[in-house]
Parts: sequence; structure tokens; C-alpha cells
Amino acid sequence: MSSFDETITENIAASLAEIPHPSLPKGSNIYGGTKIFPDYQAENGESYFTLVHGIAHESSVSFVAVLQATRALRKGFESAMYFYGPGAINCLATRGFPTTGDSGFPGEQNINNSLETFISEGGTVFCCRFGLALHGGREEDLIEGVIPAHPLDVQDALIHYARKGAIINSTYMV
Repeated sequence: MSSFDETITENIAASLAEIPHPSLPKGSNIYGGTKIFPDYQAENGESYFTLVHGIAHESSVSFVAVLQATRALRKGFESAMYFYGPGAINCLATRGFPTTGDSGFPGEQNINNSLETFISEGGTVFCCRFGLALHGGREEDLIEGVIPAHPLDVQDALIHYARKGAIINSTYMV
């Protein structure tokens, strides 16, 4: 342990005593729980389409997009996701450390696990082949059930879902 002179030691003790820690015990509510909008469910034939252009675990918006698409699926929407550009990395089953599927840090496989759940519950996942190529991914590295798609399909998929009247959620990492 570092050794400090008496003044620094006293200042450390004073700093620690200024505000009690923890200020609230674990489990204390610090936010209200009132939901403003109704819990909408899909009406017959409604679709929810998500575009993802963000890198796994460097873009929390990518993970949230998967969770939102899954929630829409569970609400009865036909739910599809399209990963393109750096977002294609999210679809790789070969991510992990020290071996594929392992988590080098807690949560590393969150997106993989959530995509597998989404697909198993009936969601559709497209992944741009060009996005894969740009980042060294191969089609055989995709999570089972992910559909490889031509780069020109990004725009046409968007047009397809827009013409269906889908709710479109477009996420993008800056």
C-alpha cells in the first residue's frame, strides 16, 4: 500500500467521510415505474424491421436493437433485422475469446445469445455479405439461421418493409 504523509492521510479520511457510502442500500428505487404508453400489440399483418449498422459490444445500440426486435416479435409483429456494414460482425458465431463462444469479458456473447433467441422464436435475420467481407467474416462463420444477403438488398429490403407499412427502426453507430 502507498504511504502518504499525515496531511494526505487526513484528507483521504475527510474525503471518505463527506458523503456516506453507499448512499442508498442495494435494491432502493431511484426511478419511478410509471409506463406512459399502452402496451401495444401487433395488429394483423403488422411488421417491424430493424437495420443495424453498429459493432458488437462497441455499440450498445446494436444490442438494444436486438432486444427491441425480440420484444416486437413477442408482441406479434413479423419482426426482421438486417445487419450491414460493421453491423455484420454481430452475426458471427466465431466471436469469442479464448475460443469461439467463450466470453473474454462478461456480456461478450450477449448479442450472439440474443440473436439465437430471436431466430428460435421466429425472427428473421439478414446479414450483408459485403459487410462481412469488409471485416473479415465468412458466410460459414454466421450464427445458424442468419441469412446472407447481397449488398444491394439493404435498400430493397428497406423498400420492401416500407411498402408493407412496417415500423422501421434504423440504428447507426457514429
